[in-house]
Amino acid sequence: MATGHTRYRIRATDETSLFLKRLHPQIKRKMKSALKLIVADPGIGKALQDGLQGLKSFRVGRFRIIYHVAPAYIIELVAIGPRKTVYEETYRLIKKETR
Repeated sequence: MATGHTRYRIRATDETSLFLKRLHPQIKRKMKSALKLIVADPGIGKALQDGLQGLKSFRVGRFRIIYHVAPAYIIELVAIGPRKTVYEETYRLIKKETR
């Protein structure tokens, strides 16, 4: 019997996957928990503004997970990194893609 609960899937770039693999095990556990929360409720993240409009940010300690909710129930991980640099890095990635 269907429950009506649609399951989102996460899609990550090779760089993002590699970053996650190299994290300290304790931080990696927190990231996995955060990703489960995002999959359960993609609207949980904070909507970003200006040049990063359409993306969401989810806080995990001093790190941020930047993601985009795509059609077909896919959550695209755009970037993961320390708050200090992740927004500038994401902006650079987006600018590179739009060229």
